[in-house]
Amino acid sequence: MPHSLLYIVRESTAYLQRCGSPSARLDAEVLVAHALHLRRLDLYLQFDRPLEEPELASLRPLLRKRGRGCPVAYLTAEREFHGHAFTVSPAVLIPRPETELLVDRTLAALDRQGPGPVADLGTGSGCIAVSLALERPGLRVDAVDQSQEALRVAAANAERHGVADRVIGLLGDWTAPLRGRGPYRAVVSNPPYVTTAELAALDAGVRNFEPVVALDAGVDGLDPYRAILAGLPPLLAPDASVLFEIDPRRADGLQALCAAAWPAAAVARYRDLSGRERVLEVDLAGAGLPR
Repeated sequence: MPHSLLYIVRESTAYLQRCGSPSARLDAEVLVAHALHLRRLDLYLQFDRPLEEPELASLRPLLRKRGRGCPVAYLTAEREFHGHAFTVSPAVLIPRPETELLVDRTLAALDRQGPGPVADLGTGSGCIAVSLALERPGLRVDAVDQSQEALRVAAANAERHGVADRVIGLLGDWTAPLRGRGPYRAVVSNPPYVTTAELAALDAGVRNFEPVVALDAGVDGLDPYRAILAGLPPLLAPDASVLFEIDPRRADGLQALCAAAWPAAAVARYRDLSGRERVLEVDLAGAGLPR
């Protein structure tokens, strides 16, 4: 006799709980909805619906992979960011809600300075670049990544949201592909900022499934910032802003690097909704920044 949708959700939740998922009920609902091509809300409207064996066939492998720790976003190939759905794959870091602050501060910088262009260094899924382009019609964003696979994901997201003509994928390390393409009004980056020693202590879902190249920032967690800062000066407009996502533990070190590069610039650090310092902004105009 076929089991109801509610029964399947409960059994899936119990299985994921046994596997150690910290969000078993949410994971189960998302995966069941994905397997059945439903919205999560639809589950609550169809809890009494009986499910036939063919409908369960696509759910079981998703549950097994989640039980082994694979992030839900990789299983559904999608994650919401800044109010829009983005395609993701194991080639890119999964977008995090705290990174939305980086988008918001970049938009504020553009409001002060006037229109772009903007460069997004280490674009990954393209969530930052595409979000900026969606919020500012006409804005060109050069999206750089060293991974061709990541650029394919970013290109798919730009196409998905109708900004492929303004989000330009460029292959290479940090600032290298930008030579001759400036001057930029803003440069934004969410680079790796986990020290090599800290990788082992990351959540297993991050450590075992997300790309190490998007996480490992060397011995002190600042190597990517050094590489970016070394190549930026000839690419920037005189009143440009440079915005980085940061780990609070690296904020002082990064601010010192920025002060050495631009002694007269104004620097501000912004906290995310959890109260953690998350974004560092450098204003080359030196006019001072709101906090």
